Amino acid sequence: MKSKSNINRRNAIKTMALGSGALAMPKVDLINDKEALAPLKGNINHSVCQWCFSNIPLDTLAQEAQKMGLVGIDLIGAEGWDTLKKYNLTSTMCYGDLEGKSTRNLSNGWCDPQFHKDLIMHYKRFIPMVAEAGWTNLICFSGNRRGIDDQIGLQNCVKGLKEIIPLAEEHGVVLHMELLNSKVDHADYMCDNSPWGVSLCEALDSNNFKLLYDIYHMQIMEGDVIRTIRDNKKYYGHFHTAGVPGRNEIDESQELFYPAIMDAIVEAGFKGYVAQEFIPKDKTEKGLKSLANAVRRCDV
Repeated sequence: MKSKSNINRRNAIKTMALGSGALAMPKVDLINDKEALAPLKGNINHSVCQWCFSNIPLDTLAQEAQKMGLVGIDLIGAEGWDTLKKYNLTSTMCYGDLEGKSTRNLSNGWCDPQFHKDLIMHYKRFIPMVAEAGWTNLICFSGNRRGIDDQIGLQNCVKGLKEIIPLAEEHGVVLHMELLNSKVDHADYMCDNSPWGVSLCEALDSNNFKLLYDIYHMQIMEGDVIRTIRDNKKYYGHFHTAGVPGRNEIDESQELFYPAIMDAIVEAGFKGYVAQEFIPKDKTEKGLKSLANAVRRCDV
């Protein structure tokens, strides 16, 4: 299980929705601030998840993201969209509005029909909002199994999502269901492996439904990251990063080699966004030094 000292994503999301803003670290790659601010190569559209840096006001995070060359910030609800626009940034993965907590709930999702009525109502309101704001990506979750068989849960997801996908297609919004691990962080979550998620994409057969491939979560559940990305590239519309184990910096203290993973993403022809979603152990500049370092590692 995660260390109690780690920030819990679910709790951080709840905090933001209410309006509040081991191993020694190896030597960082960045030589100086000038290097950190040098232009990026342009092969990867870089973003960062706000919840990992919730100790930094969104306005400040947006300014720093812009300086680093990031194109946007991930997992932002309507309450933060004006701030992003002020700094010419994109809401690279949207929640619904502040009151629409159903789009932020990882447990109560599409695999369980008891939540369909509320989900359909909320998403039918959020999809036009996202489009009107000029954004494209809107997150969704399978939710927890609660004893539901995975095949039945998949059929339930298809039935519910088919109620909103035509609206997403009409407005040019892409729904992304996130792949999360059920071993360490999100016990009982159904969409916890690529084969299940890909089967859902195939059943829905819409360019407006994709998977959010979280590299950290899928390394824990299935490994074989690069081959999986190559084999299923048409179904992955968005990527998240973090170090394994621990969900911290993506440096030499963890087991994944991110430059090779990013090479595979670029070679797959991916044109979407890659968002950093690690919890910084190094608190230098409130973790922004680690963020700049991670972006450089992923800028292939």
